[in-house]
Amino acid sequence: MVEDSRLLGGITEQPGLFTPDTSEVVREPRPSLVRIPEPTPVTTLSACALAYQDYLRRTDHSPYTITCFLSDLRMLTLFLGPSAEVASLTPERLGSWLDHLRLAGESRPAPKTMARRVTFLKNFCGWLADVGALAVDPSARILLTRPAPPLPELLFDDEIERLVRAAEDDPRAHTLILLLLFTGLKKEEIMGLALSHVDLSDPERPAVEVHFPGQAKRRRERRMELPAMWTDVYQRYLQRFQPRERVFECTDRNLNYVLASAVKRAGLKKRVTLQHLRDMYAVRQLRAGVDLGTLRERLGLSDEAWYETAEKYRKLAFPA
Repeated sequence: MVEDSRLLGGITEQPGLFTPDTSEVVREPRPSLVRIPEPTPVTTLSACALAYQDYLRRTDHSPYTITCFLSDLRMLTLFLGPSAEVASLTPERLGSWLDHLRLAGESRPAPKTMARRVTFLKNFCGWLADVGALAVDPSARILLTRPAPPLPELLFDDEIERLVRAAEDDPRAHTLILLLLFTGLKKEEIMGLALSHVDLSDPERPAVEVHFPGQAKRRRERRMELPAMWTDVYQRYLQRFQPRERVFECTDRNLNYVLASAVKRAGLKKRVTLQHLRDMYAVRQLRAGVDLGTLRERLGLSDEAWYETAEKYRKLAFPA
């Protein structure tokens, strides 16, 4: 496919991380009055839970991931015994636990569940090695295999043109679609985009800034530039809908309806979602010569999320 020079070309270089907006007061969490001791080789696995939970909270892990990993730690502790110490973690014992999970009981865990538990082992043992409780990471040689989801059916260049033209009569759809195609923001990032995070100080180089509350996700904050034409589209949207605080003051379900309406008007038969347009952004970046490390930063993905996503985008951009 050849990129359209008007809409798909001219991908600009995105700046890296930036200083948060000083107009917003960021409330830092109160420091803990009790220092949580780091584990040692003789610390029992059950005694690691509090320090491990603190580590997960301080790093880039969602509440869902924290809950799952702590549950996996409880399962590992139950299998090895409550008196099992950190030093007792060996590749053989970890492998025995995984075999037990796969084979014990009448029901077999889904491949995705097993992949997550291997991810937990690598995260947990890697943390223990980093703090010096383990001299060698016993999970290093455990292979992490994930079930590969089917690749999405992306839009061709002419279909993107039709979609953008169909959205021109609806400033909200027009703003949303161009925002996704030129920044690749996640749905939750779009929903959290405040008016103060849109920079039109240079109309020829409009930009949006992605912020996260607190410290844990600060390293995924970034500034993304858009083409000059987005300025007029966005200003028409502001005049029509007059949002007060956030750019899109509606639910994510409403945004799906807005996109679906534009897809219908364009006469497209393919399934198009907010994630599909994010995928299109990633594929266009790779085809424009952006390296994988830079793309990960622009997509705002953690190392764990990037592990499986990188291969997906590589296959989409350069199919065999």
